[in-house]
Amino acid sequence: MSMQTELGSLLGWVEGMRSRVRKLAREWEDQEGNLIMILHAIQNEFGYVPRGVANELAKEMKIPMARIYEVITFYHYFRLTPPGQHSIQVCMGTACYLKGASDLHDELARRLRLLEMGGGRGGEFQLETVRCIGCCGMAPAVVVDGETHGRLGLDDVEKILKPKRGTP
Repeated sequence: MSMQTELGSLLGWVEGMRSRVRKLAREWEDQEGNLIMILHAIQNEFGYVPRGVANELAKEMKIPMARIYEVITFYHYFRLTPPGQHSIQVCMGTACYLKGASDLHDELARRLRLLEMGGGRGGEFQLETVRCIGCCGMAPAVVVDGETHGRLGLDDVEKILKPKRGTP
């Protein structure tokens, strides 16, 4: 692909994104909680809230970028980096924590060579901690791509990763 074609494609994407942000801002303009709802729509579309999109939203809504980041960083739902292909959530609720969830998290990070929330930057795995998944009777519990695994020990880590890594 030539540089001119690539640049044209990029500019087209940027203009399309700006148009989408303008449309979202107009749709939610007079509604209470509109910033959160627009950020939800952006995250649903991109999988996270890209900085450039947040910047366009700030311009469109005539609010400081800091206000957008206040909302993004306050609510655990929003992401600032692209998610990994596979999501791993380690429950750190009281029961899970007391039964070794912290050690599970550390072992997962070691085996996947990830840093909290940093390893998922469009990579294969994204590791995160969550407050409680409501499976206290299965403590410690981990959710991998929406599938809950409970009563785990360090020896179980490879077993829950193996299917996601594509190894038999």
